[in-house]
Amino acid sequence: MVDLTVLPGYVAVILLFLGPPGPDMAYMLAVGLEGGRRPAVKAILGIGTGMSLYAAAVVAGMGQIARSHPLVLDAVRILGAAYLLWLAYVTMRHARRAISGHSGVTAGRWYLRGVFVSVTNPKIILFFLAVLPQFIGSADNPGVQMAMLGAVDVLMEVVLYGCIGVMAGFFHARLADSNKATATLNYIACTVYVALAGTIFGEILLA
Repeated sequence: MVDLTVLPGYVAVILLFLGPPGPDMAYMLAVGLEGGRRPAVKAILGIGTGMSLYAAAVVAGMGQIARSHPLVLDAVRILGAAYLLWLAYVTMRHARRAISGHSGVTAGRWYLRGVFVSVTNPKIILFFLAVLPQFIGSADNPGVQMAMLGAVDVLMEVVLYGCIGVMAGFFHARLADSNKATATLNYIACTVYVALAGTIFGEILLA
């Protein structure tokens, strides 16, 4: 049986964790600006999938491997930063195509991109490793309790960051008929990707 009395404190910790901008939030903002509300929904479902994979890994005990080998996490962060730079390059190309009247990226890729951005954000697995064991409470089965806590975290991020992506999508919807405005939104998204990648590289160098 799970212990639900720990949820108020746990939710408060999640909100503190989700507040500072990170790869997932920045990606959702960029997707909303670049693609609109529907791509934002697909992207957040991808992010939720990636988070669920991390949560399942921690519950299964695989998180101990990541804790024992921090270089693996650094490699994942570098991969994620490089992917964000690639997204910046692709987004810039879309901006240039928008000016010339061509369409952007195929919408079916938003979900997979969301999964990749999420699984290359090792802060998620570090959060699960550090926080989930602190909220076992009086649960009879720690594994089931951690699975429940992981599900709550995934749901909260999907709702909060999904709202950010959808809200950003309103700007895209209002300006979609203007090629110049669409290009501007794509350039903004490109800047977000580059700034976030630079932040990740900076954290690695300063670590």
